[in-house]
Amino acid sequence: MTAVDGEAVGPVEAAGEVDEPGWEVDPDDEWGVAVITTVGRQLRLRREAAGLRAGEFGAAVGYGEDLVYKVEGGKRIPRQEYLDKADEVLNAGGLLAAAWEDVKRVRYPKSVRALAQLESRAVELGVYVGLSIHGLLQTPEHARALFEVSQSAYSDDELDELVAARMGRRSIFERSPAPMLSFVQEEVTLRRRVGGTMVWRQQLEHLLEVAQRRNVTLQVMPTSAGEHPGLSGKIEVLKFGDGTAVGRSDGAFNGRPTSELKQLRILELRYGTIRAQALCPRESLAFIEQLLGEE
Repeated sequence: MTAVDGEAVGPVEAAGEVDEPGWEVDPDDEWGVAVITTVGRQLRLRREAAGLRAGEFGAAVGYGEDLVYKVEGGKRIPRQEYLDKADEVLNAGGLLAAAWEDVKRVRYPKSVRALAQLESRAVELGVYVGLSIHGLLQTPEHARALFEVSQSAYSDDELDELVAARMGRRSIFERSPAPMLSFVQEEVTLRRRVGGTMVWRQQLEHLLEVAQRRNVTLQVMPTSAGEHPGLSGKIEVLKFGDGTAVGRSDGAFNGRPTSELKQLRILELRYGTIRAQALCPRESLAFIEQLLGEE
């Protein structure tokens, strides 16, 4: 299991200069392709019904003719600004603007949507992380710093989308009834100053704030604890209201998600042992406060 609103895009300011009105569609994402194709078709039909050529419509909404064709052909994911302007120009009465609710989900990578969907259903989540702060606990600045050093040469727009996707998953904290969330973070993930000292301090302060929620338990695994079942990698177990569950561990079952009862039991035992070896919640918060006080 694994990672998104875009910035406003200005109009074309000179012939031959083109601003991107959206993002590429993943051809392997069947649901996403269907959504964008449908929205594009509606845009084209309404434009033609209004008697506007693609170039005329593009000039009216502030984008190039070529990109208008890409959006209408389902080859490009339109931004919210594009749909809002199209709705106004074509007098759609809010119908095109409303399409953003479906479109914005397509912007996220398929794997991110799948993970967010699982998290949105979970009534209980338990996670051990040894290399970085868990995504649900990250601040936007911390997340961006991590993506920036991933050696993937993301563009600024791609970084915005990746960060927004990760932040979007944090809606799990606002659900009602609230799910029970348990996190165990390795000490080194708290000491590593990702993004610099200011971002690091904001991240630790955010952890202290999140940990005040009644449904959240945050524990620190001190380096001095020695060996424990999480040394082979991340462990994550999600349980759902219907009694089913799914789990994954970097060091078990080839790292693949599993819902098999025997394998889930193994992951639960490992996670239980990790929690038992970690600092208790009160000690963990005191540890984080101590780190902040060392600066």
